[in-house]
Amino acid sequence: MQVYKSRRFLLFVISLFINAFGIAFITKALLGTSPITSVTYVLSMFTPYTIGIWTILLNLLFVVLEPLLMTRKELKADWQMYALQIPIACCFGLFIDFSMFILFWLHPSTYVGQVVALLVGCVILALGIALEVKANVAMMAGEYFVNVITKRFHGNFGFVKLGFDVSLLVIACLLSLFFLSDIEGVREGTVVAALAVGPIVHFVSPYYRFLDKWIGSPDQLKKTTARSSRHIIITIAREYGSGGHLLGEMLSKELGIRLYDKEFIHLTAQRSNMDEQYIVKNEQSIPSFWLKCILSKNSEQPIETSLSPDDVLFVAESKIIQELAEKESCIIVGRCADFVLKDDPDVLKVFCYSDLPSAVARCVSEYNVPKDKAEAEIRRINRNRIHHYEYYTGDKWGEPHHYHLMLNTGSIGLETSCQLVKGLYQERQKAIAAQ
Repeated sequence: MQVYKSRRFLLFVISLFINAFGIAFITKALLGTSPITSVTYVLSMFTPYTIGIWTILLNLLFVVLEPLLMTRKELKADWQMYALQIPIACCFGLFIDFSMFILFWLHPSTYVGQVVALLVGCVILALGIALEVKANVAMMAGEYFVNVITKRFHGNFGFVKLGFDVSLLVIACLLSLFFLSDIEGVREGTVVAALAVGPIVHFVSPYYRFLDKWIGSPDQLKKTTARSSRHIIITIAREYGSGGHLLGEMLSKELGIRLYDKEFIHLTAQRSNMDEQYIVKNEQSIPSFWLKCILSKNSEQPIETSLSPDDVLFVAESKIIQELAEKESCIIVGRCADFVLKDDPDVLKVFCYSDLPSAVARCVSEYNVPKDKAEAEIRRINRNRIHHYEYYTGDKWGEPHHYHLMLNTGSIGLETSCQLVKGLYQERQKAIAAQ
């Protein structure tokens, strides 16, 4: 396990350099720097100290302020992460200065050239942030400070982070006006960086999956080896109107195992202390896909520590899914269960889809949706499911390579689909018995 941790720290250091290089690239575009370095960039303009030195000093200031917002118990429990901020701040500052030095040649002379340099910098920064999230071993002082504020005042991490970034921009503008008699370092490029980096992080994150085996996951290894008995879990992802729930009911009767679908609403309400009506409304969608990308993915904050209600809902349902897999063989409909149990060798992943006329007919006959509204409702719900699944998993919803069985229920029907899944289930039972 120690070797995995060492590899994660190596990735983290590499990500720090990539972040610093991206920030330097954005700064060199001369259209304004990123929000997190806006204050340090302005300070470097009228003092003898560099951006990197001011970055170190500002981050150390955050480290000094954090204990004032933490209880003694919190500080004691998280002292290693707290202490790591100091060497991380020093490395990050030095990396920024080194990146500015090696980019001495970058002086775009036209506005188009500046825009290109800005966009390249945003992509580089996004690559670094995504790698930092993948490493998931430490946090930079700015992120840790925001996390401390969020916990202290029971806020939403994404919105606290937004407020923090805006505050830095306001301070940078005030410093610039007072000392330079004009606004320097905060321009249209700052806005572009703030809005573009998060969605790019969301896009590139899945491509780091190739690192999973190399960096390991102690928690997943522990879950796999701790299981005392082998349970087969059938996960059913489905398009709206394809009859995924009905298929689950048929399989439950055929195989004599429990179906979990609507039951999740009550179980999750108990686990998360959320209102059941809120869960019904929000469990398969997110309030704003792009807003979530901007607020959450543009940070080193792993989703498990986010405090937004929809993130809490996803984590609560994921834990319930893992507990059910430990407890019994069962069928789970939706809830990104195929992703949550992706490391379990005894999971059968099924995806149900259908042609539009068949889906419309099922919506009208089974779900009592008015025929003139059925097509719009199908598209709306499928769009919500796509955004929810792809935001939380980083995988493409409905991608055939992610599933063991793709079922066109509009063509082959639910009865045939049930028999196909049943046959696969029985083959897995025989394979387990033979081991």
